[in-house]
Amino acid sequence: MCSINERTRWGVTELRLAFPKQKEMHFKDLTFRYTEGEKILLLGPSGCGKSTLLQVLSGLIPSSVPMAIKAKKKEIPSNWGFIFQDPETQFCMPYVDEDIAFVLENRKIAREKMPDLINHYLNLVGLDFPDPHQLIHSLSGGMKQRLAIAGVLALEPDILFLDEPTALLDPQGTEDFWQSLQKVSNNRTLVIVEHKIDRVIEFVDRVVLFGNDGTIIDDGPKERVLKQQKRRLVEDGIWYPGAWRDHLSQRIQTKKLPDYQATVLTLDRFSVKRNGHIKCSIDSLMINRGEWVAVIGKNGAGKSTLLEGLKRLLPTKGKCIWNLTHPEEAVAFVFQNPEFQFVTDRVDDELAFSLRIKQCPPDLIRRRVCEMLQKFALASVRGNHPFQLSIGQKRRLSVATALMEQPQVLLLDEPTFGQDAKNTFQLLDQLSELQQQGTTIIMVTHELEIVRHYATRVLEIDAGRLVSNAHRDRGSGSEVIGNGHQMDEGEKLVSRN
Repeated sequence: MCSINERTRWGVTELRLAFPKQKEMHFKDLTFRYTEGEKILLLGPSGCGKSTLLQVLSGLIPSSVPMAIKAKKKEIPSNWGFIFQDPETQFCMPYVDEDIAFVLENRKIAREKMPDLINHYLNLVGLDFPDPHQLIHSLSGGMKQRLAIAGVLALEPDILFLDEPTALLDPQGTEDFWQSLQKVSNNRTLVIVEHKIDRVIEFVDRVVLFGNDGTIIDDGPKERVLKQQKRRLVEDGIWYPGAWRDHLSQRIQTKKLPDYQATVLTLDRFSVKRNGHIKCSIDSLMINRGEWVAVIGKNGAGKSTLLEGLKRLLPTKGKCIWNLTHPEEAVAFVFQNPEFQFVTDRVDDELAFSLRIKQCPPDLIRRRVCEMLQKFALASVRGNHPFQLSIGQKRRLSVATALMEQPQVLLLDEPTFGQDAKNTFQLLDQLSELQQQGTTIIMVTHELEIVRHYATRVLEIDAGRLVSNAHRDRGSGSEVIGNGHQMDEGEKLVSRN
């Protein structure tokens, strides 16, 4: 076994980087080095540059992503794999099996060995297709993320750069992924950006903590950094083990909701089609004004399909009745992929767009835009193109644009993924305030703490069917499901996923 001094080392010395259309440099003389076999977690506020640094370390910046960059020294590994935040960026072929076969072809694997290897890598990430010749665009966001991970594992890389690899995975999928990664990573180097750290912290050995401006605040063994930097983690709103517990202990309990009896949505023999096939069906459902409805289920169960059907973005059958004067305006939608929503080339213009279309007074538009920039921590990037933002900033912008017209109903598809703790809690507080005012929230989420502590009702979707409709009393720590059966705190409800 080689000593640490004999192991291969990579990294960057005195790095400076400039984002397009920005005058100031980011990473002012940043030096970051890592050694063969290390398991490293990069922690920092949303937008501090963690994902950008991963792309520099892999050589994607500036070779594939043009960007002004200067460094005294760069040592880029030769055999690496990169798992992006957005799985759509990873695919080269239209079909599942073809995408992994493309990787195997580049490794010069014999054709006759490919079918078994394709199934092997799919099974590693919990994908089990009767026939892997499936169109990738027909998969759910979470299934696409699993496939992207499988494609990278098929490279058999020495180094893995992981950028929020479990952001779209359900709880079981997240657990399966980290278990699978542990099995195949004994001799691999891992450099990880991840907000859901409760599971990953178990097997990393080094934590690097970044400040808002991309400077390294601390770097060392995980136990020491997490203990000594606890105050900094809290102040900067960075996820750490126990962040949810600490937040909930300080949170002002939600006031008792007004007794809203007005039905805002009625579904009767309602079904939604995707690619010509029914992917979600609900026999009967009524939702009242002011409810916070969490929609849970496995990746691919039909949760996003349901939301898109409610907004009529997909073909539907049956009754979907909104008890609203102008449902096309009163119901706002936030896509799972925030980039689907952007139509301008500046953050502030994106916020102003819908109000300008309605020819609202300029003073009102300016006031609303400034308010949202502050609420969603986007003021510093107001002149940036939305596509230049971090995934957390993109997500906050997509939610902020949906709130500009003060809708009566919010349909949210995974609104908290890619968010640091501070912005997650601020968003939830803002949504709670809207709910108190009577806004109905229907949210797809894999975050169990939201289900436990914010939702007033939980809909569970399995294989395209509504299998549970649980009304919750958030003060009692239990759910009343369908026939009145009492169930313990949210874990038991979600565990059926």
